Amino acid sequence: MTERIDAGGTIGILGGGQLGRLLALAAAKLGYNTHVFCPEHACPASLVSTHTTCAAYDDFEALDAFAHQIDVATFEFENVPSETVARIAGSVQVRPSWTALEIAQDRAKEKAFFADIGAATAPWRPVHSLEDLIAAFTAVDTPAILKTARLGYDGKGQILIDNPEEAEAAWSEITSGQNLESAMVPFAVLEGFVKFTSEISVIAARGLDGHTQCFEPVENVHKKHILHTTTAPANISPTTAKTAIGIAERAAEALDLVGIVAVEMFVTSYGGVLVNEMAPRPHNSGHWTLDACQTDQFTQLIRAICGLPLAEPLRHSNAVMTNLLGDEISNLEAFHADPACHVYVYGKTEPRPGRKMGHVTRLSSLTN
Repeated sequence: MTERIDAGGTIGILGGGQLGRLLALAAAKLGYNTHVFCPEHACPASLVSTHTTCAAYDDFEALDAFAHQIDVATFEFENVPSETVARIAGSVQVRPSWTALEIAQDRAKEKAFFADIGAATAPWRPVHSLEDLIAAFTAVDTPAILKTARLGYDGKGQILIDNPEEAEAAWSEITSGQNLESAMVPFAVLEGFVKFTSEISVIAARGLDGHTQCFEPVENVHKKHILHTTTAPANISPTTAKTAIGIAERAAEALDLVGIVAVEMFVTSYGGVLVNEMAPRPHNSGHWTLDACQTDQFTQLIRAICGLPLAEPLRHSNAVMTNLLGDEISNLEAFHADPACHVYVYGKTEPRPGRKMGHVTRLSSLTN
């Protein structure tokens, strides 16, 4: 297989959620076929992709067949099992690489990675046991957040600890029903509570040639740990924006990334930037790029993994992206009636509370 994949090639997508759906649509615009691998039937991505394999991530026979039908593989969420990625990588390129995925899957590795590239984070300590957790309070003040090292998202696997006396109850709750891993591998991290003025994110794309392009920083507001709105541009100083972009660029380079990475950060009252976490895949806070930029995060990812030149991610409009959760997807009339609004429905059949069912992006002039 050549490094460059031309139109007509097939892109394999691990995962079948809304990010995979939007990625498949972007691939189709550039003339690529897509093949989705997902354990769930009728997943959102399968409804718009060329091919779908519905099988478990540990079904090696299905994975081998999938790998031999695609020209490159990527993923739409970072909790794909390592064995799955390794199996596919034995037959076809996976972009971004397993290295990027492995770091993003583990909060302890992720925080150590950012320290290595000179990016500050909140104070934290790895936690292997209750004894570790109690000892960690000597370095991390309360209130603090105890987070599972792996498989946490949208606030899952997190417990707020207001004082050290709550340590035992928090540890019992977060480890309930879990098989604790080797003492060499942290089960959790204790992270200091950060006083911040805003939450921002930057999405960086990096191509096969090492060229990097960044979308400008945007401001994010969460409700109950789930992203509610993303506003472009972020209301931050040029100096803070430059710092944030620099962190995303260094992360992409250090990962030897081929694809995109979203880096979420906190802005402090003095203009400092602290990294929260990263995701080497399309990101909810990048949905605004679909309508407000010359290119979007999904198209940039397709360009990067197929060896095409990256596009200029210039913003031509201001934007506010709002997630539609649960039953909110049933109330679209006002959005459809507003010509400034761009509505996306993900094709999920069950509108559970807190479930991301779609999003709407409202554009305004750059002068506003």
